[in-house]
Amino acid sequence: MAINISIIIPAYNEAENIVSLIHYLNANSNNSITEIIVSDGGGKDETQTLAESAGAIVLTSPQKGRAAQMNFGAAAAKRTIIYFVHADCLPPANFIDDIEAALNPGFDCGRYRTKFNSPKLRYKFNAFFTRFNWFICYGGNQTFFITRWLFDAIKGFDNSMKIMEEYDLTTRAKKLEHY
Repeated sequence: MAINISIIIPAYNEAENIVSLIHYLNANSNNSITEIIVSDGGGKDETQTLAESAGAIVLTSPQKGRAAQMNFGAAAAKRTIIYFVHADCLPPANFIDDIEAALNPGFDCGRYRTKFNSPKLRYKFNAFFTRFNWFICYGGNQTFFITRWLFDAIKGFDNSMKIMEEYDLTTRAKKLEHY
């Protein structure tokens, strides 16, 4: 069964990663009805041109900052599921199946545990704790999905937040007991 998903990629000078990410997401979309939106923060590199040539819808957010860019991308999204993917992250190849499996029992928001490609202990420590459903483990360079109705109900991200915007959004979603 194909799910109806919009993938939002907030970007700022991500020319190095953007094409391979878009190709990866398309290759692993499982024939789902997807749209990929790159919400650019006005960077100075070739991110916009490269993303467009890779088949993404490219928007330039009028406000800088990841929260504002994700809100701007989500406002343009036409699908019932919104999946946020940072430009320097790769979800597992079966991300569509995982999202669908989470939606079936009624979860309206979800995330993956973090895995870093670094031997440094601090990254291993951080990755270990993302397995727990604790407030401090909710965010940070992860990919996560949310249903359109829940995103709209909690009014999206707080544009004033410069960091930890996922923590705030997830906390508000959890209050509605859908996470």
